[in-house]
Amino acid sequence: MDQVIIGVDTHKSNHIAVAIDANGTRLGSTSIPTTRKGYHDLQVWASQFGHVKAFGIEGTGSFGAGLSRDLLAKGHKVLDVMRPLRQLRYLHGKSDSLDAESAARSVLNGQATALAKTQTGSSEMIRHLKVARDSAVKARSQAMITLKTLIVNAPSDLRDALDGIRGRITLVRHVAALRPSEITSPIASAKTAMRAIARRWLALHAEIQSHDQELDRLVRKKSTRVDGIAWHLHNDRGRDADPRGRQPRAHPFRSRPGQALRCLPDPGLKRQDQHDAIEPRWKSTSQCRHLPCGHCAPTRR
Repeated sequence: MDQVIIGVDTHKSNHIAVAIDANGTRLGSTSIPTTRKGYHDLQVWASQFGHVKAFGIEGTGSFGAGLSRDLLAKGHKVLDVMRPLRQLRYLHGKSDSLDAESAARSVLNGQATALAKTQTGSSEMIRHLKVARDSAVKARSQAMITLKTLIVNAPSDLRDALDGIRGRITLVRHVAALRPSEITSPIASAKTAMRAIARRWLALHAEIQSHDQELDRLVRKKSTRVDGIAWHLHNDRGRDADPRGRQPRAHPFRSRPGQALRCLPDPGLKRQDQHDAIEPRWKSTSQCRHLPCGHCAPTRR
């Protein structure tokens, strides 16, 4: 049975697919909706040309995520394809059919080699929660900036009453507990606005803490090398959530867990034909200074 390659140009509401054979001859094209029925129709359409060797899909992490998951679940080989070169678009024009054919030819000539992510494991769970957490952190920071602006521009009596409060959490909780009267004066309107923003900040703060707990649990379950270090390195909770107002380290690798992770040998960076050195290389003092770990060579004096 002849082998065919399917290239897919993905969009939000529909996908364009083109089939080519092993010699690069174009066999046909079709358009499908981005639904489960559309994904099934694509597989039925592709099978009429022969055995499908692989699917080359543009944007397996965006518009093509649903199609990629469905094809991977059915046992098909799915490759992530980059966008066509602009030079080719200048020569041949821009069309969805040509983009799909270019995706198929990228698989045929070996340019597309990256396998699409399954997007069904714990990594996808972490990615989802990280998106929600990042947006909450951004909104919380904006709420704090707005609250401080209102305090600075508030009437003198209200501003003087709030200036003596030290600590961000203490200030926010104090403002959230305000009981403004009917809005008939600038003081009442300022209290109402500040209370709403402070309560919003507290709600976002609680949401971020909830995300942190779930992310810690998922990362500790996922990580096998250094338990929980990967999440703490990229976690910016110290930058925006420390109630004592301490500033975090400017570089993520300047923490002790970061130093430990940096000094561990990564087997993924080692070539298959590369053998261990007879004498270990010396670590620089900037990487392993003040770190009592067994993975680092002693510093020369």
